[in-house]
Amino acid sequence: MRVIHTIAELRQALAGTAGTVFVPTMGNLHPGHLSLIERAKEAGGPVVASIFVNRLQFAPHEDFDTYPRTLERDCEMLRAAGCNFVFAPNEAELYPEPQAYKVQPPGALADILEGHFRPGFFTGVCTVVLKLFNCVQPRVAVFGKKDYQQLMVIRQMVRQLALPIEIVAGETTRADDGLALSSRNAYLDETQRAEAVTLSRELRGVAEALRSGRRDLAALEDAAMRSLTARGWSPDYVAIRRRSDLAAPSSGEALVVVAAAKLGATRLIDNLEPDAVR
Repeated sequence: MRVIHTIAELRQALAGTAGTVFVPTMGNLHPGHLSLIERAKEAGGPVVASIFVNRLQFAPHEDFDTYPRTLERDCEMLRAAGCNFVFAPNEAELYPEPQAYKVQPPGALADILEGHFRPGFFTGVCTVVLKLFNCVQPRVAVFGKKDYQQLMVIRQMVRQLALPIEIVAGETTRADDGLALSSRNAYLDETQRAEAVTLSRELRGVAEALRSGRRDLAALEDAAMRSLTARGWSPDYVAIRRRSDLAAPSSGEALVVVAAAKLGATRLIDNLEPDAVR
């Protein structure tokens, strides 16, 4: 596996390479990331993973400065997983001047849910992802379904900008108790970690209610919010949305339940598609 730090070196290394498969990350890797590498290997072609903590998607009060940076460990994990290239630019390499040109995703998708509580987040995500796409020029890119709204925003960007890239979704990797794996889980202390699984349990409860035929969506959302609050969480949203575009659903549509909530100082997100509940 080759570790590359500059765009020029990356382009030289990939020159003449067809069918590159790309997995963008912010590092501090866990088994969920490695499952995306495995998914990428299934697509065939050399696998490139990027490691870059993107300032543009962090608000001033968020954890950009304290976000864990574990490059050496991450590279060891990627090497063991069979990744071919790691692109790990520093900030000066990827943003050598202020990034005045930015990708503004449509508000109907990007200003709801995560975008409502994290204004500008998806502008930062789309801008860095498009820039990374231009650096790597992949045939396929793999994104995890845990960041459900992000996956949809990226898919729409690729479609509307006619990028020659297939976006592949990797399933959410969960701990044995059901907690969705996330780099931010490392912020949880022992007591919080034991409590954190409640978020996925609430989603499962909503999903099971939907599968049983309940359609009082607002009541289901409110009950889950109140349950989390009663256990000491600070929920931003529990929402039942149309799977195709995260809009409010009408009858007969495929649904997804999405949620974000703070446990102490740690903000966790998760989602569940009701037909995935068994």
